[in-house]
Amino acid sequence: MWRKTVLLARMVKIEHSVFALPFAYLGMIWAAQGWPGWSIFIPLTLAMVAIRSVAMAVNRLVDLPIDAQNPRTQTRPLVTGELSVLETKVFIALCALIFIAACALLNPLCLMLSPFALLWSGFYSYTKRFTSLCHFILGSVLGLAPVAGWLAVSPSFEISPILLGLGVIFWVGGFDILYACQDVDFDRTQGLYSLPAQKGIATALALSTFSHVITGLFFILAGWAVGAGWIYFTTALVVAGILLLEHRLISENDMRRVNLAFFTMNGFVALLLFVGTLLDTVFI
Repeated sequence: MWRKTVLLARMVKIEHSVFALPFAYLGMIWAAQGWPGWSIFIPLTLAMVAIRSVAMAVNRLVDLPIDAQNPRTQTRPLVTGELSVLETKVFIALCALIFIAACALLNPLCLMLSPFALLWSGFYSYTKRFTSLCHFILGSVLGLAPVAGWLAVSPSFEISPILLGLGVIFWVGGFDILYACQDVDFDRTQGLYSLPAQKGIATALALSTFSHVITGLFFILAGWAVGAGWIYFTTALVVAGILLLEHRLISENDMRRVNLAFFTMNGFVALLLFVGTLLDTVFI
């Protein structure tokens, strides 16, 4: 059982929760103007981890025939047979139930929206088969995180979490383009619609950089809309600088540091913005 749990965590890359969770917490803190209590924090955390697990497991299931042919992904548990298709489907169903139950613990609006969130999180896995916007559709899944954090506390739609969510869309879209550069040749042989495969690496890198410029602007606009203080804006500017520095690490002819740019720096971006928000809320 422990081995299967480890394999499931490896399949969904549980460590990548660092991308979405801080933004959900950020939306939560903004809505509550501080600590909302454990009754919000715990079900929100469960919901975020569960829906992300659903999205990743569906992606692995849908992409199984492709992953089996890609040298970079041939060690994934579903490809090697360490996890079966049935086990993965059971895991998806269990995580979906946990997500719905967690939403029910938050408020009726969260419960009502939960099926739509599940459907949208699963839809992304099909999009690289027909559109180069797949990177930004993935971004829109994670872009729900700050809105979800806000709705968990205050079940009403406001402009600040939406602006933050738009920032997350371009942030994720930008770094997912970088990640897709690793598979440009393979994606072309499979007829997949990743931006690097369709437009070339040079154009994809330029669009990724532009996306992260837009990200910085949306993060600042979100802070302005919610009335954030100078600590948040200083942090947002530092984050914008990190995002631009990320693009100095790789080039069309040198992709050796793509994992550093993709995971390490972007995980730091999410955590840094959350910490800045927390300090801003406490001290300003």
